[in-house]
Amino acid sequence: MGDYPSRSTNATAGGPGTDPRSAGTGVSPRSYKQPPIGGGGALPKKARFSMETGFRGVSTAAGAMVLVIIVAIAVFLISKAVPAIQADTENFLTFKQWFPNDSEPKFGIAALAFGTVLTSIIALIVAVPIALGIALFLSHYAPKRLANPLGFTIDLLAAVPSVVFGLWGRDVFLEPVRDFSVWLNTYFSWIPIFGGDGPFGRSVLLGSLVLAIMVLPIVTSLSREVFQQTPAMNEEAALALGATKWEMIRTSVLPYGKPGVIAAVMLGLGRALGETIALALTLGTVFNISFNVIENGGNSIAANIANTFGEANATGRGALIASGLVLFAITLVVNMAARAIIYRRREFRDSAA
Repeated sequence: MGDYPSRSTNATAGGPGTDPRSAGTGVSPRSYKQPPIGGGGALPKKARFSMETGFRGVSTAAGAMVLVIIVAIAVFLISKAVPAIQADTENFLTFKQWFPNDSEPKFGIAALAFGTVLTSIIALIVAVPIALGIALFLSHYAPKRLANPLGFTIDLLAAVPSVVFGLWGRDVFLEPVRDFSVWLNTYFSWIPIFGGDGPFGRSVLLGSLVLAIMVLPIVTSLSREVFQQTPAMNEEAALALGATKWEMIRTSVLPYGKPGVIAAVMLGLGRALGETIALALTLGTVFNISFNVIENGGNSIAANIANTFGEANATGRGALIASGLVLFAITLVVNMAARAIIYRRREFRDSAA
């Protein structure tokens, strides 16, 4: 019979019966910790400050600064407008005339707000169909060698200063609009918006057409980008079913881009509502509420501020700031609505992807 080592010998030598927590290590079994399964040590602790943390802080501060600026503007407008509104002897929201410099100030925002909204709506009625036609042509009809330079040229219109448009409208575009107004009055005077006995020229029509030219590149650029994002499979499926080019656009491109087009129109509306110099140079500066668009007249909040601020006294400046507060509220609501539509557009695109 062979001799076999005893259990005590194996334990001492580190054999099969050896406890790895104590054999040859000098570590007591209670203090030993099992190493992690899978190898590798613990992940390093995250640094208290890193480039990612710093960038996140800067981005958050920049976003918060926008809100702070908006609130600061609102506080400034309200603080300057309240004393003037308290000194007003008429209803600020319904009175049509503007006499804030009198000993008994009388002024109201009704005619100015009406003119601001009327010129902006007419500008959109003229600009939006043209802008959508240009956007569809650039995105689905024009060859690339023509679409790129033409799109770039249209985008350049957004960089032209508004005072240039205003001077051009007053000195060059006035005569064609006056002749066109006379023609409308001659043949369509039975329509109230084209009635009246004149004079014609510096009218709501002139200001609205100038605004339409200024709004055109904004609506065109955004609509073109939206139309180009239409999934190719949607267009190919419509064409495969026998649809013509226009039927494919009507059933695939326009429904997909509808939220984006609405957002573009809303942003164009915000641009038209806040326009100052172009309307100050083209409107007739009349404080009345009339739907006649060809007779001399019309006014807007921004144009009135530009025309009367220099001669206003303390109450007059407060009244102008009060009108600016109304314009600030209108444009804020329009831009918030545009952002909401853009957000819905993003959700629609993500769900369709």
